[in-house]
Amino acid sequence: MDPESSHKHLFIVEDEQGRREFILDAPIYAIGRDPKCEIRLFSQFASRRHATLVQLSEDDGQCSYRIVDGNLKGKLSSNGLLINGQKLRAHDLHNEDEIIFASKVRAVYYLISKESRSRSSANEFDATVTMPLPEVAG
Repeated sequence: MDPESSHKHLFIVEDEQGRREFILDAPIYAIGRDPKCEIRLFSQFASRRHATLVQLSEDDGQCSYRIVDGNLKGKLSSNGLLINGQKLRAHDLHNEDEIIFASKVRAVYYLISKESRSRSSANEFDATVTMPLPEVAG
């Protein structure tokens, strides 16, 4: 991602191991139960390679992310992806999109712009952002 980017991409995962925050800046992330995944899901109900995040370049020089079910070779996950309540195979992520991978395994994507940050902050972005995630029945 361009170091002068005016956006920060944050992916917050909640699963059996608790809550983890990932700042997205790489071109591709594997998401799943496999220890080799960049974003690891801790649940027996998550697939080894449950989903993939792919960075997309925008016309304005910024980037965005698309989440794709399974791996990029076409192998789908066992449970699929529930994104904002809809079962989808792929989705271009928008601020506050909720992704459910399995029972009690979910993530929320945040797109945070520098303009929305407080001008009184000493840093461009806070090191951590704490936002409540809605409860999921499971």
